[in-house]
Amino acid sequence: LASFSAPLPGQRLRDGPPMPMSPPFTRADLARAEHHLLRDGRFANARVERVRLDGVDWIFKDFSSRAWWVRHGFGRFLLGREVRALQRLEGLPGIPSQAFRVDGCALAARFVPGRTLGRVETEDGGMSAEFLRSLEALLQQVHARGLVHLDTRGGNNLLMLPDGAPGIIDFQAAVSTRWMPGFLRRWFEGMDLGGIYKKWLQFQPAAMGPQRRVHFEQINRWRRLWVFRGYFGLRK
Repeated sequence: LASFSAPLPGQRLRDGPPMPMSPPFTRADLARAEHHLLRDGRFANARVERVRLDGVDWIFKDFSSRAWWVRHGFGRFLLGREVRALQRLEGLPGIPSQAFRVDGCALAARFVPGRTLGRVETEDGGMSAEFLRSLEALLQQVHARGLVHLDTRGGNNLLMLPDGAPGIIDFQAAVSTRWMPGFLRRWFEGMDLGGIYKKWLQFQPAAMGPQRRVHFEQINRWRRLWVFRGYFGLRK
């Protein structure tokens, strides 16, 4: 799959503001940060923490404790694609902002507060049609920037923010669609939207409308061709 280039410090993003000239912090600065473990990950996945430094909350993904072949190969590849994806999405609401490489083994981005849709289902018993429309619109904005997320169905990467707005996190599996022919781009975008339409059918079927329902049925037929789960078949 094609990659997409990240801007240099100080260079204006194609779809966002200029990146800062220097990173907000270094790994050494984390010695004075507050740490909260979110996910220790499996052998080939990052350790994920929420860190607070100088009153600012960041998400910190770190492969430094993994095997050498992960640290210096697969992990660096995943970090690079996620940083580039987030930098392309800079400025979109509900998306982690100010993403940067801390070093060769880690990245950081601003923490997005909120509840996963899995928690919303458990605690609230569902979600409104208005929220689902807003989430659909946000994902379509991601698509308009030339990206697909590719991990929207489980509910852990889709958020409801404290103000009720939607959010999307964890772009490690994101793929650029700018190089794709139209039919292939639409196929990937449809796979992305399927994660939202699954929730729509579950909680707001009457508000879904015939067009979304037909689209969802078509997506489910397409899914027979999709063999991956999580990050290229690896569970987190």
